[in-house]
Amino acid sequence: MKYYFNKTIKGAFGAVVYDVCKELKKEGFGILTEIDIAETLKKKLDVDYKKYRILGACSPTHAYKALQVEDKIGTMLPCNVIVQEISLGNVEVAAVNPLASMLSVENEPLKEIANEITSKLKNVIDRL
Repeated sequence: MKYYFNKTIKGAFGAVVYDVCKELKKEGFGILTEIDIAETLKKKLDVDYKKYRILGACSPTHAYKALQVEDKIGTMLPCNVIVQEISLGNVEVAAVNPLASMLSVENEPLKEIANEITSKLKNVIDRL
């Protein structure tokens, strides 16, 4: 089982980030964090890096359910979605596979929640 699922699409980087956020919202996710890797690496290490954004997506309803059945699951939240420019006009979007990341947690109710989140994240990627 892969730890992520992804799709490469044609488009401008900023427009793809916008579309990803819009699709995440349709599935009930909010963006808790947004990390611009290129900006951070330039600032901290003075190195140039491609356009690469990490979006920390969270479905509050599912996060609450997960925390009720496994109080340490916060170590694996939020669900990260990356957007990276592969080449000019080609952008890859990848999302963590919650089922793969939850394999080490032996908790059957949590597995059901992970299935729901996996389905929602796959919907986002598929609609792009």
